Amino acid sequence: MFGKLMNNFYYGKSGKGDYRKEDLPKNRWQLFWEMLRIRFSALIRLNLMYVVVWLPAMAVLMIAALSALTLLSEAATTEEMMQSLSQNMGSIVMSTLLLLVPCVAITGPCTAGVCYVTRNWARDEHAFIWSDFKDAVKENWKQGLAISVITGLLPLVVYVCWNFYSAMAAENPVMVVPQVLIAMVGFIWALAVTYFYPLMVSYKLKMRELLRNGLLLAVARLPFSFAVRLLHVVPTGIALICAFFFSPVWSVLGLFLYYLVFGFGLSRFVTASYTNAVFDRFINSRIEGAVINRGLSQETDDDDDDEEEENPQA
Repeated sequence: MFGKLMNNFYYGKSGKGDYRKEDLPKNRWQLFWEMLRIRFSALIRLNLMYVVVWLPAMAVLMIAALSALTLLSEAATTEEMMQSLSQNMGSIVMSTLLLLVPCVAITGPCTAGVCYVTRNWARDEHAFIWSDFKDAVKENWKQGLAISVITGLLPLVVYVCWNFYSAMAAENPVMVVPQVLIAMVGFIWALAVTYFYPLMVSYKLKMRELLRNGLLLAVARLPFSFAVRLLHVVPTGIALICAFFFSPVWSVLGLFLYYLVFGFGLSRFVTASYTNAVFDRFINSRIEGAVINRGLSQETDDDDDDEEEENPQA
C-alpha cells in the first residue's frame, strides 16, 4: 500500500484528458483558471519536490531579512533607524548576494524540469511529476545550469558596479551613464529569465540562440514581461506590508511557508501559461505544422489551415 502511494505521488496517473474537444476553454484566461483548479494538488506535490533545491537560498534570504529587522527593532528613533541602516545594510546586502551565488546556481537544472511539467499542465497536456521532471532535467541540465549561474552572479556584479560607478559619479557626473547601463543589463536579464527556461524545454536551441531569443522577447514584450515578474514578487510585497504593520518575524515565516508549500510551483505555472501564449503568437505560428492554442477550443495547426485553403467551403 505504501509503495503504491509513493508511486502515485512521484509518477502520478496517466489518466485521460480533462475535457472533450467541444468543452475546451474558449480563451487563455479560462484555460489558466481551469488548469490551476485541476492541477493544484499536483502543483503542491511538484513544489514540495522543487523547493528542496531552493532551501539554501531561502535560508540565506531569511537570515538576511531577520538581520535587517533586528537592526530596525533595536533603533529607538527614526534617526537611529536610518543611521543603523546606512552603516550596516551595505554589508548585509553584500554578504547576502555572495552567499546567493552558489545557492541560485544549483537551481537551474531543476527549474528546467519544473518548467517542462508546468508547460504541459498549462496547456492541458499530461506530465508525470517525477519521470517527466527527471527526463527534462537530464536533457537540459547544461543550459539550465549556465542560465542559473549567470542569474546568481549578475545581481552581485550589478551591485558592485553600481557602487563603484556611484562613487566615481560623485566626482565625474559622466559616470552616471555606465551606472545606468549596468542597472539596465540587470533589469533586462531579470525579464529575460521569464523566457529562458520555457524556451529551453520547448525548442532545440543552442546556447547563443537561447540567450538571443530570450532577450529579444524580454525587450519586445517589455510591459508584459515586467508585469509577470511583478506578479512573482506580490507575496514578498504583502509580507513587507505585514511586517511593517504587524509582526516582522511572523511575516517572514509566513512568506517562507508560502514558498515551501506551493509558491515556487505557482510562480512557474503562471510563467508557463504566459509563455505558452507568447510562443504561439511569435514562434509556433511561424513554424509549418506546429500546433497552436493547445488546450483551447480553437486549437489549430498549419496543416489544418492548408486543408481549408485547398478545400474551401461553398
